[in-house]
Amino acid sequence: MIKNKFYITTSIIYTNGPPHIGHALEEIQADAIARFHRLKGDDVFFLTGSDEHGIKNFRAAKEADKTPQAFVNINTGYIKEILKLFKVSNTDYIRTTDKERHWPTAQDIWTKLVKSGDIYKKEYEGKYCTGCEAFVKDSDLFQGKCKLHNKEPEILHEENYFFKLSKYQNQLIKLIESDEYKIIPTSKKNEILNFIKTGLEDVSFSRSKEKLSWGIPVPGDETHTMYVWCDALTNYLSGIGYTTDKEKFNKYWPADVHLVGKDIIRFHAVFWPAMLLSVGLPLPKQLLVHGFLSSRGKKMSKSTGNVIDPLTQIQKYGPEAVRYYLLAGITSDDDADYSNAELISKTNSDLANGLGNLVNRVLTLTEKNFDGKVPPKYDGEIKEKFKDVPTKVENLINEFKLHHAVEEIMKFVYELNKYVNDKEPWKIKDKDELGKIMYELLEGIRLSSILLHPFVPDTCDRIREQLGLTEAPVWKDLEWGKLEGKIIKGEVLFKKIEV
Repeated sequence: MIKNKFYITTSIIYTNGPPHIGHALEEIQADAIARFHRLKGDDVFFLTGSDEHGIKNFRAAKEADKTPQAFVNINTGYIKEILKLFKVSNTDYIRTTDKERHWPTAQDIWTKLVKSGDIYKKEYEGKYCTGCEAFVKDSDLFQGKCKLHNKEPEILHEENYFFKLSKYQNQLIKLIESDEYKIIPTSKKNEILNFIKTGLEDVSFSRSKEKLSWGIPVPGDETHTMYVWCDALTNYLSGIGYTTDKEKFNKYWPADVHLVGKDIIRFHAVFWPAMLLSVGLPLPKQLLVHGFLSSRGKKMSKSTGNVIDPLTQIQKYGPEAVRYYLLAGITSDDDADYSNAELISKTNSDLANGLGNLVNRVLTLTEKNFDGKVPPKYDGEIKEKFKDVPTKVENLINEFKLHHAVEEIMKFVYELNKYVNDKEPWKIKDKDELGKIMYELLEGIRLSSILLHPFVPDTCDRIREQLGLTEAPVWKDLEWGKLEGKIIKGEVLFKKIEV
């Protein structure tokens, strides 16, 4: 059977400091989508990585009294540790300092942009925001400061290579309006279209080596360093073998989903597709844009110093609780405030009192009344309540409404808990009647463990182990009546977090 390929990427994390919880949000969102597609039987390639060049990294390394490479190695190590603890199932990890895979890709794309006549050199003076790693316009500033980083830009005057972005204005409008390059949510699509229609200007694609020595040299001109666009954005190509494995590259490109934060939407919705048009490569299919996580009402960022450390959160609450909160308690496509109080409340209500309590009660009753054996198959009211759930969940995930998808699954878990309370199986003496109730509950738990697997994989694996299931979950098993055999009751899944 031929599998459908599914290629999903995150933006690569900038390594001027350790990752914060906002970075974890994007990685976990992408992981949930990738795991969903694996459940569906797709051939999934999930790429993430780190953005390791640029002036911010160079300056931060100097302040830390380290070489740039040693400095970015430390922060890349932190990123990989966070991915591991959150059970992020990325297929590969690309680093922009990788001279075997990434540098040849970036330089090849640059050479092709030159051949297309889209790279030229000119003198330029402009306002440069180090935080954004970009030249900014007055419209990007508030009271003379960058809206994102609250810092005044530097005035730079130098000769740079430029990319003819303006050449692709009309083409980009058509591609985005027609959804050939689909941007979700619609509000971000409209925002980008409005930006493009105000008129695109050509964009600086290099810095003089004198000003920026830490980066990839411009092919044919060692006095210039590639600027972030041709360096960082090309990771989506290098990570799937653009110059090293043509068979793999041809299999997975174009990307099915780029998942990015709203602060870098212009680069992915305008610069990147224009570059691909210039070099003759197919465009990605979708750009999913998530919002910012704020802390105490302010955007979380390293530069403002209000970051929340994912490692601390994991140590306090456990990786599955944090994963669940980021996916179920945070709106997928809009801004949200990260709250420890809400994380605790969500974990206690949904995971401890909801899912965990359900599994514990049902398996205890099965062990006590049926010696742990699954009663004979029975089609009843729970089967009827479940029939539309998979389709609703699938549609919501495809619409990048992950929080609503989890909500839909937890509604079904609530129905199972309500069924236990209404039927009061501990009072029923008739073995056949009790068996029917217990089968519906056990089968409902099995089906929930498949649907919830992309969101809390470790928890669902533990549930399946207790149900005596040894094979990995697959979407096609969302069919009523497949559970049989013997349960193996384990420890309580979630203990309430005491405040």
